Amino acid sequence: MKATIERSTLLRCLSHVQSVVERRNTIPILSNVLIEAASGGALRIMATDLDIQVVETIGAVSVEQPGAITVSAHLLFDIARKLPDGSQVSLDAADNRMVVKAGRSRFQLPTLPRDDFPMIADGELPTSFELPAATLAQLIDRTRFAISTEETRYYLNGIFFHVAEDQLKAAATDGHRLARFTLTCPDGAQGMPDVIVPRKCVAELRKLLEESLDTNVLVELSASKVRFTLGGEHGVVLTSKLIDGTFPDYSRVIPTGNDKLLRVDPKSFFEGVDRVATIATEKTRAVKMALDTDRVTLSVTSPDNGTAAEEVPAQYGAEGFEIGFNANYLKDILGQIEGDTVELHLADAGAPTLIRQDDKSPALYVLMPMRV
Repeated sequence: MKATIERSTLLRCLSHVQSVVERRNTIPILSNVLIEAASGGALRIMATDLDIQVVETIGAVSVEQPGAITVSAHLLFDIARKLPDGSQVSLDAADNRMVVKAGRSRFQLPTLPRDDFPMIADGELPTSFELPAATLAQLIDRTRFAISTEETRYYLNGIFFHVAEDQLKAAATDGHRLARFTLTCPDGAQGMPDVIVPRKCVAELRKLLEESLDTNVLVELSASKVRFTLGGEHGVVLTSKLIDGTFPDYSRVIPTGNDKLLRVDPKSFFEGVDRVATIATEKTRAVKMALDTDRVTLSVTSPDNGTAAEEVPAQYGAEGFEIGFNANYLKDILGQIEGDTVELHLADAGAPTLIRQDDKSPALYVLMPMRV
């Protein structure tokens, strides 16, 4: 195989695919990217960790000799990053070696044969629909912070997608908080299976979306796999296995009868929580909220660090009471609210609280209280 490619094109493509590759691998070939050069002048670059696969097709300056080879992903990425801007990179593979040349630089890298490179079998993906990339990015941002990191509850280690009431809903929960994002069901998504997209796939997809926010993303899925195609024919294709498990019926924890409404400016509320939480320790992450007419008093008491309190103006007309929340969880949710007000629908000190921007907002959050 022999091909020449612009350094900027190669670097951008490698930045997309190499982040899938784990730094430590017991199987050497999984540390490599597969590079295929076609006689038409296109290069196809692929990486996988056996659960996720990223493929991108890019245009080469020239392909002198078609062929395919695998080479260390992180090594080639680091080399491309350090090569001079605007240079042309020559990739020449023969005799278990790849020679990388650009300007006066020359690198000789070990290779492994392409036949050993594992691929995720495509299989049938019967459900297919399109979403604007910006909408998909917003959906991920509004939910992924609530994904559980507990490996024992593996079925919570991703975002749950399902169709209900002619809406596509995405939800994530770790048992302490729940985030849900709802949008009108796109054409083709009706009747799709309920799927859980793993956390790593969500993170890789979000990175890829950043560069194509003004385009549409093609989503194709079955009960066991999902494929996202960004940027059309010459774009990036991300294929991932789905989590094989049953997501709990989260709708049961969304409170419907919370009658105490607190309205507050999310920015000043966030800053207030952040300030009083400065003295909180790992053991006392709880921030106490005392609700009174048109104000909230935030306080934290730590046996080691003393106490802190701050009053935040708010709209509140129900009877006063006290409730405690994990300060970090509360900040995570407040950080997702873009408007000037946030609504907290409360019941009592022991019941889950519903948080949203307003009743038209596509995003909705539920937060479990803490004893304080």
